[in-house]
Amino acid sequence: MVLFAAQCGDQKRLTDRETRQLSLFETTDEPALAETPSAAPVESAPDLPPSPEAPLLPAPPRVDGGAPREGDSPSGAGVTPENRPAQIEIVRTACLKCTACDLSSTRTQVVFGEGSIQSPLVIIGEGPGEQEDATGRPFVGRAGMLLDQALRENGILRQHVWITNVLKCRACLVEGRRKQNRPPRVEEVAACRRWLEQELKILSPLVILCLGGPAASWVIHPDFRITRERGQWFSTSWASIALATLHPAYVLRQVGEAYDAARATLVQDIGAARQKAIELKNLKNLKDPKKRAPALT
Repeated sequence: MVLFAAQCGDQKRLTDRETRQLSLFETTDEPALAETPSAAPVESAPDLPPSPEAPLLPAPPRVDGGAPREGDSPSGAGVTPENRPAQIEIVRTACLKCTACDLSSTRTQVVFGEGSIQSPLVIIGEGPGEQEDATGRPFVGRAGMLLDQALRENGILRQHVWITNVLKCRACLVEGRRKQNRPPRVEEVAACRRWLEQELKILSPLVILCLGGPAASWVIHPDFRITRERGQWFSTSWASIALATLHPAYVLRQVGEAYDAARATLVQDIGAARQKAIELKNLKNLKDPKKRAPALT
């Protein structure tokens, strides 16, 4: 697997289960995986009930059909495991220079996606917060710590998947020297969406996991309601299948039993997305004689 992420600190020794997980999403033509620093210490994993199989629902058509814009390159056509690193680097480099909306005047850093560009599973949030804006990395604040823990409890490290956001710059109000998070404006999302579109065209994931309703509204359908549609499978233009779960930041706002239930839901949904990625990867390998290998478990 190839990794695009800030590298810092000493590498951590992996457990046997994590070492086995390194090969879970691999194909035989992928290079070795580099280690990424975790955003947080990890708690021990509780025993959770298996996630029930949810029905596949068709996604309503996108508002604009996701049509590519003039100048959007690369398109994703002709992407191979060999040229994918170069293609994603082209997009990342251009994204870091973006001035398409007013957020470019208040950001500290552009926050592009990171992780394994060969992973069949992509995780998408809404946008960067204070810590992400400061570091240039997605999900490294308190919500990122919880996400790392939930991934780990499913035997996944963040370098096994690709983690990104719909918005690449922090949406904030500037009051003197202080910045406060705010919901992104429609025109800001419209200006930024082309970067995520290009990411997904190049990555070509099998499964997308949306964190929270705003991300699901872009990836799955515009009227997505997390309270009604969380945990259901949807078809999507960007992957074979998509699922939405609670955003880690929402989980952190809960208290007592509500927090425990929300956290368990997040962990369970990540497990469901992981299992679906394994199933689809195995099916894809069976259809491709060149990549036919023992089934993943």
